[in-house]
Amino acid sequence: MNRGRRKSRVGRVISDKMEKTVVVAIEWRQRHRLYQKSVRRYTKMMAHDEQGVSTLGDLVRLVETRPLSRTKRWRVTEVLETHEVPEVKPVEVDAVLVEEIRRASKEVPAAEAAVETPAAEA
Repeated sequence: MNRGRRKSRVGRVISDKMEKTVVVAIEWRQRHRLYQKSVRRYTKMMAHDEQGVSTLGDLVRLVETRPLSRTKRWRVTEVLETHEVPEVKPVEVDAVLVEEIRRASKEVPAAEAAVETPAAEA
């Protein structure tokens, strides 16, 4: 099979949790047969990423290749657009809030004991 004749697709990386493998969503459009509205459809493909250069949200180009595993038939050739993942900082918890949570957790067992006592007498 000649490399020039291989199929090529462009899609967005939706998962990069595996080693050397990414899941890419390929978007395509189809006309609704009754309403004639253009409907977006997605095909999920697993692709081989040897260098591990693509990350979540990146726009990548895939090229068809020989079967690499049961589900992988595509290879990432280039990253067309990178996606910046925002850094999430932990929220600083106020000492007053911590104290309120402690008081609430101490009050809950006392309230449960009070509720169970009348039920046992009846």
